This record gives sequence, structure tokens and C-alpha cells, in this order.
Amino acid sequence: MVALGFGLVAPALPLFAAEFGVGKAAAGAVVSAFALMRLVMAPFVGRLVNAFGERVLLATGIGVVAVSSALAGLAQSYWQLLVLRGAGGIGSIMFSVSAASLLVRVTPSHLRGRAQGVWAGAFLIGLVAGPAVGTVATFSLRLPFFLYAGTLVIAGVLGLGALRHSELAARGSSRAVPLSLAVALHNRAYLAALAAVFAGDFALVGARSAIVPLYIRDSLDLSAGWAYAAFLIVSLVSGALLLPTGKIADTVGRRPVIVVGLLVGALAFVLLPTLPAIAALVSAMVLIGVAAASDSVAPGAVMGDVVAGKGGTVVAFFQMAGDLGAVLGPVVTGFVADAAGYSPAFAVCAAVCALPVFVVLAAPETLQRASGPARAAHPPNAGSAPRVP
Repeated sequence: MVALGFGLVAPALPLFAAEFGVGKAAAGAVVSAFALMRLVMAPFVGRLVNAFGERVLLATGIGVVAVSSALAGLAQSYWQLLVLRGAGGIGSIMFSVSAASLLVRVTPSHLRGRAQGVWAGAFLIGLVAGPAVGTVATFSLRLPFFLYAGTLVIAGVLGLGALRHSELAARGSSRAVPLSLAVALHNRAYLAALAAVFAGDFALVGARSAIVPLYIRDSLDLSAGWAYAAFLIVSLVSGALLLPTGKIADTVGRRPVIVVGLLVGALAFVLLPTLPAIAALVSAMVLIGVAAASDSVAPGAVMGDVVAGKGGTVVAFFQMAGDLGAVLGPVVTGFVADAAGYSPAFAVCAAVCALPVFVVLAAPETLQRASGPARAAHPPNAGSAPRVP
């Protein structure tokens, strides 16, 4: 339900911001504001989760995003829209850290890739449906914000209900001593996961969300409906590949999945401005979908291998790396597009995707390939995994 609403509003957001007469960088900043507040608040959210439990923080965070989204639909100026989207980011980080912490604590290592795939798949089911429903933006660019608020209300109710009897998600539930962030930052695998999730959120999420709709309108001279079609292609491809990608990450390894995903993402942004218009758009969105599936599964699995049930700040820092990418992606590529055009902006995205490959190749593989009932009963402790994403 969260992703359904996001799929509704994401393609409309930069177009709605542009209606206030701002440039591409300012329109991209509206996308970045949400991620910026997630980034700023992430260090504090871990403590709130420990104090109040995942259930309360998850539902409260969703509620904050719902209210801010409804108010954003009523915005009368660019600055109102910018502030309200930023406020939504505060609620978003409450939700995502709560959900990620709970997922890591209940998932054994040998299922972690597939668990990440199922979790990401739940989002992508919504993202597939969102752009289809989001064609309402052809009537009004404000309407998606109100529909987004409605889906978030449903999500909050579902979260409270599903976790009402969960001891793990309750306030004061027992937790292992958190893994120190300083220790995690000396782990080359964790550093590689940080680099990969930063690159993915910079290019595959942030820049794509902010720049591709404007590129479709300005350079390809296509309607807003094509922006939704582009997002739908990414969602469909990613959704189809999440579980197979998760299985590969759980059997072959996390590192090959990350490397292939980053290189495919880089190729997508190279092709986008070079092929004929419609062919380039469709081909690039298919490749971005492949890359997004890898980025949704493997870096999170590496992070889970490192922290297991002792996440806390380390989980939040992983979220921060992605949010930093989502903050910088729209703004940096927006400035480049304003100054030099869309092709150089896409080249920046390709470079950001490609550079972390070297960090990933230098890192150890965190997948422990031991199998059998004993492993299922006693999942390996990430603290004992080889320390040097």
C-alpha cells in the first residue's frame, strides 16, 4: 500500500513542481527533500525504535507521510510543496528503519536474499499498480497526492493490525547488544553494500524519478502518460526478477548479483540518450528494472549478513547511504541537465553506477554456504562472518 501510493505520486511530483515555474534542479529538489529529511532523521530513529518498538514507529511514520502528502496536494507554492515533502521524509524513515530492523532480526542467513526479494516484491506490486492508477494525473497533478494519503492510511492500519500480537515488534522486546557502527565500518563487505545502495538510490531511484519524466516531456516530446509507462516497465521487470535474483544471491553469492546489477544500470543510462526515442526509453527502463532488482536484494542481504539481529545504528546507517544517494541524485543530475543537457546528466548516472563495482570486487563474499537443518535452526551470527559492502 505504501508503494502503491508512491507509484501514484512519483512521476507526477517533478511535473507538479515545474508548474510553479521552477527549473529542473529545483524540481529535482522536491524529490530530494523527502530523502534529505530521511537522511537527517535516521540517526535518531534507531533509539526511537528501541524505546517504542517497531509497531508504533512503523504506524506513526506512515501516518506522518499520509498527512504531509494530503497537505502537499493542497500546496499553493513551490516552497510549501518542498517543505511538506521534506516533512514526509521524517515519517518515511520511521517506517523503513522499523520494517528493515524487524526483517533482519527474523530472517536466517540462508534465506536472507529471498526474504529481501519478497519484501521488495511487496513494494513493487504496489509500484506496478501505482503508475496504472496514476494516469489520473492527466486530469490533475494534485490528485495523486490525495490518493497517496489514502493508501498510506490503509498501510498504517494494516501494520498496526498485523503486528498487534508480535512480541518482537513491541516496546521493550528483547534485543541483542547492537553491533557497533565503528566495527561495521571496518568491514569491507558492509562498505561495499553502502557504496552499492548509494549508487542505486542515486541513479536508479533518485535521478530516474526526477529526470526521466522531464526528459520524456522535453526531449522526447511525449505526454505524462509515457512517464507512468516508463515507471511501470521498471516495476514489472523488477517484480519478475526479485525472487530469482534473491535465490541467486542465496546460492551463488551476494557479490556477483551486486556487480551485474550495477553494470546493467550503467548500460541503461548510456543507452537512454543514444537510441531512437521510444526504443531507447523502453530498453533503458527494462535494464533499469534488472538493475533495480539486484539493488533491492543483494546490498540489503549483505547488510543483514553483517548485522544479523544486532543492527540498530548499523541498519539506520545503511538506510542513510541510500537516502544520501536519493538526495544527491535528483539535484546533481538536475544541475547537470540545466547546464549541459540530459545526455551529460545520464552519463553521470552511468558513472555513479559503475564506480562501486571496484569496491564490491575488493570485498569478501558474505554468503555462508553451509546448508541443512542445523543451519536453519541456528542461523549464523553475522558478527562471526569474515570481516574484512
